[in-house]
Amino acid sequence: MHTRGSRRVNERCVTFGRPARRAASVTRAVLFAQFLDDDLGCASYLLGDEDAGVALVVDPPFAIEPLLAEAERRGVRVVKTLETHTHADHVSGHGRLALELDVPVALNAAAEPEFPFEPLEDGARVELGAVVVTAMHTPGHRPEHTAYAVADTSRSEEPWLVLTGDSLFVGDAARPDLAVEAREGAEGLYRSLRRLVDLGDGVEVYPGHVAGSMCGKAMSSKASTTIGFERRFNPMLRLEAEEEFVAESVGTAGMRPPNVERIVALNRGPFVPAAAPLEPLAGVPQGGVVLDVRPPEAFAQGHVPGALNVPVSGTSFSTRAGFVLSAEDSIAIHAASDEEAEHAARGLRAVGFLELAGRLEAPDADERLEPVSLAELERLVDDEAAEVVDVREADERDDGYIPGSRHVPYRLVGAFADSIGNGKPVVTICETGARAAIAASVLAAHGVDARPVLDGGMADWKGSTTHFRRCGS
Repeated sequence: MHTRGSRRVNERCVTFGRPARRAASVTRAVLFAQFLDDDLGCASYLLGDEDAGVALVVDPPFAIEPLLAEAERRGVRVVKTLETHTHADHVSGHGRLALELDVPVALNAAAEPEFPFEPLEDGARVELGAVVVTAMHTPGHRPEHTAYAVADTSRSEEPWLVLTGDSLFVGDAARPDLAVEAREGAEGLYRSLRRLVDLGDGVEVYPGHVAGSMCGKAMSSKASTTIGFERRFNPMLRLEAEEEFVAESVGTAGMRPPNVERIVALNRGPFVPAAAPLEPLAGVPQGGVVLDVRPPEAFAQGHVPGALNVPVSGTSFSTRAGFVLSAEDSIAIHAASDEEAEHAARGLRAVGFLELAGRLEAPDADERLEPVSLAELERLVDDEAAEVVDVREADERDDGYIPGSRHVPYRLVGAFADSIGNGKPVVTICETGARAAIAASVLAAHGVDARPVLDGGMADWKGSTTHFRRCGS
């Protein structure tokens, strides 16, 4: 495994022997590499036949450079892009591959793309030397969703592995509510999962997402699994009755990111080219928004007035930035280094913020934000000297919260800023401090006297706690 920034590469290049048709020494080298974006929890794939010198990519990220570097290292030419579906959580790199390398894109016609594409119907085959990829139409997450069964014909015509995209995950199944009515999506997903299970217990499963993605509820961080393991232990596959599956799938759908429709439109529309380089900025553009991607402690010690703080070093940077920024914002990045700024730019472009204003150089960072320690917070709560805003999600708060605290998830505090505080200082708290910092910066940008708890959170709270009581408990 190699690490390239936030993207992990799981390489699996195995040479298989077979009875040769022309010479006993003939072997085939099958290339298979998985690329994981740890920030978004997205997976992309490069697979092909090294002896034939050809490969294809499945669900490429917008930052296609790691895939191309691996293809060059393996001595293969990328000849096709396959999409499992029109992605709603990240901008695809299929446009860049098409524009920069003339690589055609293939996907199910139900996606109704606005770009030139090769339609892939159920059962369609793509041959790359000894590697044969067969399309399996698996609607549910989206009407066009397609999984890809991969066979190494030097060994067998039977599938070796299946790329399940956003249908079957490790320990979970996809959400059904992002493209169609949730019940309709769940009914389609139920049938699609049964079809995947029929591939056989020994078939390896490589999903389109791992933990960190918002496309599932409880997916594992493991990069792969097998049909047999999931059939036995995946809670969603153990719901054998369709109605039971549909009720569970519909009833537990997660929050809907605000930029879903925009990302879908980008991925369905004309090819998106590479973004312009990040330019240095002497000052904040007129009407621009400053996104401070430094750690919360650095932000607290001094930041540009009105700046929003989403640390790029934290988890889920792209997703969290998508919740607090608007597509219309002219975004100026405040970072501690060029490398940190480029890292943030990659993450922002991945979720559709393609036209960034640039990176601030030597900004006037003279506004401070005073963090609150957990010990100080206990005193403030006892004296009723502050309004405590719990910025976690509802299911986290149900497990225990500070009595009298107000609940507003970090992603929504901007909409409620006018009603928060009421003349008192505001203390934001989450589980560990990361979201509290984001929420405090958003409130401060709205003129609220906000102070985050950075040295921990509810996981470390020693004061009194109230637990949510459900009816009948």
